[in-house]
Amino acid sequence: MHVAVLMGGWSAERAVSLTSGNGVADALESLGHRVTRIDMGRDVAARLAEAAPDVVFNALHGSPGEDGSVQGMLDLMGLRYTHSGLATSVIAIDKQLTKNELVPHGIRMPAGLMVASESLYAADPLPRPYVLKPVNEGSSVGVAIVTQEGNYGSPIGRDADGPWRHFDRLLAEPFIKGRELTVAVLGGAENGRPLAVTELKPRSGFYDYDSKYTDGLTVHICPAQIPAEIASSALAMAVKAHRVLGCRGTSRSDFRWDEEHGEAGLYLLEVNTQPGMTPLSLVPEQARHIGMSYAQLVQRIVDEAMDGGSAA
Repeated sequence: MHVAVLMGGWSAERAVSLTSGNGVADALESLGHRVTRIDMGRDVAARLAEAAPDVVFNALHGSPGEDGSVQGMLDLMGLRYTHSGLATSVIAIDKQLTKNELVPHGIRMPAGLMVASESLYAADPLPRPYVLKPVNEGSSVGVAIVTQEGNYGSPIGRDADGPWRHFDRLLAEPFIKGRELTVAVLGGAENGRPLAVTELKPRSGFYDYDSKYTDGLTVHICPAQIPAEIASSALAMAVKAHRVLGCRGTSRSDFRWDEEHGEAGLYLLEVNTQPGMTPLSLVPEQARHIGMSYAQLVQRIVDEAMDGGSAA
């Protein structure tokens, strides 16, 4: 097949996307496919039209590659593409819309509220500790944990560096103490299967952007050494979120587990519809755990896109 791999772009996750995209392209070439690598610019539609691929592998992270914009363009061009479609992407990139969609289906998520960043200089929106995050960024970009002992001030000082200086509005959530877990799901909305539960143990701080993409800063335990009922619950919640949102290709659901409260302490934080495909990424790692190589994983995602990924 002729596969165009979309990567790069101009989001805060550009560097990660380039690593993902080049890894995918190398794997496809090793399988004998013809590959066109496209570092997405404003001329992306013209470059895709010129390439005329059989399918597009969407290796973009963040906006506009993960928020429905590129998906809508590909739909209009009649190109098949990997990962979730327009409507799913619009909802899943927005953490508040994701809550609105999943919580009514019985999926436990932290209660949250949208706050104006300017209001944080007058008072805390929630009792400390709490988390502030942009509503539509991935890879923990712009996440801040506000604690009693933190150096942001009380209330947050105008001179304190944090997401309030870069985003007009933020999502505030109670901080869920405990352990960081994640589950990848592979396949379409109706036939998606969970791969494994991984526990993430940052060597310092929390699982932020640097911890995710710097070798040696986070220990991955796959499968997670947790009680069977917690693992089963995490797997089931990830599959249900994948199905309810209408994901396809792959998704990755991130959790916090407060072990003092058993199953009631397991909370889904967010669903990533285009998880990373870098050497440190979690989806390839979980695929290896079930005996699937990186190249086999890439081929599986492409095959699904050819079977049902938009109109061609």
